[in-house]
Amino acid sequence: MALFRLDNGSLTLVVSSLGGSVLKLAAHSPEGEIPLLRPAKLSEDTPALQSGCFPLVPFGNRVNQNRFSFEGRGYALCPNTSWDRHYLHGDGWLQQWQCIEQRSDFLRLSYQHAEGPYQYRVEQCFTLERQQLRIELVVEHDGQSPMPYGLGWHPYFPLTPDTRVQAPAQAYWLEAEEWLAGEQVPLSEEMDFNRLAAIPRRWVNNGFGGWNGEAKIQWPEQDSQLQMSTEPACPVYYMFVSDPAFDPGYQFEFFCLEPMSHAANAHNMAELGGLRRLAKGESFSQAMLLSYSAL
Repeated sequence: MALFRLDNGSLTLVVSSLGGSVLKLAAHSPEGEIPLLRPAKLSEDTPALQSGCFPLVPFGNRVNQNRFSFEGRGYALCPNTSWDRHYLHGDGWLQQWQCIEQRSDFLRLSYQHAEGPYQYRVEQCFTLERQQLRIELVVEHDGQSPMPYGLGWHPYFPLTPDTRVQAPAQAYWLEAEEWLAGEQVPLSEEMDFNRLAAIPRRWVNNGFGGWNGEAKIQWPEQDSQLQMSTEPACPVYYMFVSDPAFDPGYQFEFFCLEPMSHAANAHNMAELGGLRRLAKGESFSQAMLLSYSAL
């Protein structure tokens, strides 16, 4: 296990080999560092669920009942945590990544998965340029039979009393039992982030569809904002806000806005909900850019 530190004079980034997760992303200012992701313990043992961001590969979220059919063949997925009976967020966030290349402003990690229905190789690249962090995932299918793939990230952002978010969408999915995606419905007033809006201080675990891949987060108290963009534009994001009743000790100090190249449970949608079919040796990539600026 290892920690990797990048610094370009404007931003500091710390990445862990455990889960390929980000433990720190902070901007430099005359008043000191400004955290742009939830600060995490800078330790090789920090799990992804306590990090600032982790990758979603070979897809994000859950598949209903852990079962799907693809090109005439049925597949079953196994739970990968002790507290959720679903195969959650793929494999990368739970495994060790290897460092392929590191410079002061660039890091390339890799991970290979050779068991179960999904067999693949993936690289994750981190690049600092001025006040921007670019993260790119490239996944290559290594199995004999084609499989549907998706990519994304699970970033945790600081949540302050005046935090505002803008992330345009057309509709959102209600949450069903066992944290699964349910029916898609029109946006409610509370869940409309087409304009800058406050984040509900209650449990939120919903996907938003019809997204343009762009989001803005503002922290007026510290005169700062973060612009998220995705390449290609992700059509779906998930918003997550925990609750003290579920997570003892949680005090609404963070929220998640998770870009995904596909919908949750896309494996069971007629058009695969944004998932990409990859045959052996084929690959695709997804990038997320986080750009800091003063208000």
